[in-house]
Amino acid sequence: MNRERILDKVRARAEPWEILVIGGGATGLGVAVDAASRGYATLLLEQHDFAKGTSSRSTKLIHGGIRYLKQGNIGLVMESLKERGRLCRNAPHLVHHHSFIVPIYTWWEGPFYGVGMRIYDRMAGDLGLKPSKSLSLEETRKRLPTIEPEGLRRGVIYYDGQFDDARLAVSLARTVDDLGGCPLNYMKVVGFIKDKGVVAGVEVRDELSGNEIEVRARIVVNATGAYTDSIRKLDDAASPDMIAASQGSHIVLSRDFHPGESAIMIPHTEDGRVLFAVPWHDHVIVGTTDVGVNDIPLEPRPMREELDFLLTHAAKYLTGDPTPSDVLSTFSGLRPLVKGEGGASTAALSRDHSIVIAESGLITIAGGKWTTYRKMAEDTVDQAETLAGWDERPCRTATLPVHGASEDAPVEPHLHVYGSDTAALCAMADEMPEGRSPLHEALPYWRAEVIWGVRHEMAHTIEDVLARRMRALFLNARAAVEIAPTVAELMAGELGWDDDMRRQQIAQFMETASGYLMPENSRE
Repeated sequence: MNRERILDKVRARAEPWEILVIGGGATGLGVAVDAASRGYATLLLEQHDFAKGTSSRSTKLIHGGIRYLKQGNIGLVMESLKERGRLCRNAPHLVHHHSFIVPIYTWWEGPFYGVGMRIYDRMAGDLGLKPSKSLSLEETRKRLPTIEPEGLRRGVIYYDGQFDDARLAVSLARTVDDLGGCPLNYMKVVGFIKDKGVVAGVEVRDELSGNEIEVRARIVVNATGAYTDSIRKLDDAASPDMIAASQGSHIVLSRDFHPGESAIMIPHTEDGRVLFAVPWHDHVIVGTTDVGVNDIPLEPRPMREELDFLLTHAAKYLTGDPTPSDVLSTFSGLRPLVKGEGGASTAALSRDHSIVIAESGLITIAGGKWTTYRKMAEDTVDQAETLAGWDERPCRTATLPVHGASEDAPVEPHLHVYGSDTAALCAMADEMPEGRSPLHEALPYWRAEVIWGVRHEMAHTIEDVLARRMRALFLNARAAVEIAPTVAELMAGELGWDDDMRRQQIAQFMETASGYLMPENSRE
């Protein structure tokens, strides 16, 4: 996947694209994969990097949604569980089943959650994972050695999916490329081209070169997640807002605080959300919060009250009682919830998706979640066919392998996310000096992975590499800051950066990374 090659293809195309997708997160990438797999000439434009927004900032779960079952949204849960099974099958290098334990501290919770989890299992049908079951006090403490023991009665274990969100996004972009589509990052849509009031393409600015071009298309899809309304208003300034953004924040801890293999699921907290402590890439993610927000920044940052909330609950359920100094990284994402009626809180809003067609013909797909991205894309392309008057073509993505799909486990566990590309990466590492040398003693990543990200995965900045091609910034922000100069040096050789550009890149990354560091005065 090479940006210059794809740009040349875009410049050389004389006829309109059949489907043009705005947005390179989960939804947009899903739409582009679906459209390209049906044989449509497909172009995807992302204003920053793939999954820069919420799609790299999730709780790393592919799940049916326990709280949606409690809300009575049976349809969403059933759809999510089926999509979970398909993802485990189509992207086994990135999505796998994981055990979750609900610690039971009151007498009534055991039967309540035991029955609830069995219903959850049955709803998955043939695409289900292992069955849930009740655990004794002794077995619960064995599986969760650092769980708070006071008042603990037993546990309930169930199984859901876990994944690497940004790596799945990169693999979906590569899938678009494999299928003959054109995914481009750092291409910002700044206006629409219209013929007699109907959208016929976009005006786009290349954020790396500053050049502007016009691109024509039969169908334009707005799949920009939390930024949906800004694109709708670019089409029609009078468009009503349809997104109620909710911020979800997380803290990342050492595995010392939760060495057990199972994740911990707390089914109800003060803000009405489920809370998780999830082992991920040999660290532990604790999250998430739910805070309604009005601002939609490209780089959201956790609020102090969110961090205090997460530390307080981590201390409530983990015997280690983590303090601010134990937090290795923090991160936030903005959920693109579709507005409800009656002023409902964001915690009560559904994760169902909505498709809206403007008078101009602009198709907007909004809402949803990572787990259901494929079904959202299928519905969107079906709608595009109807709007364009095309003959229907069958959706292929229910069984389409994602780029790199492989069940083979590499010797180095952290390479599993590369799937079938692992052998080529290792061969490249062996050809370069110190290719397998770790960038930092606290992280598993190799020097060669920097070069791989630039050559094959369209990484153009230090942040692209350390936040999304590798997950260093999300796992250990201070370690990521320390290796930024080394990454800049490696990238400079590939991208032709001079000393000024290298220093500029480092400074930009340091500014971004500062938002992932735990504030020293939190909980003081």
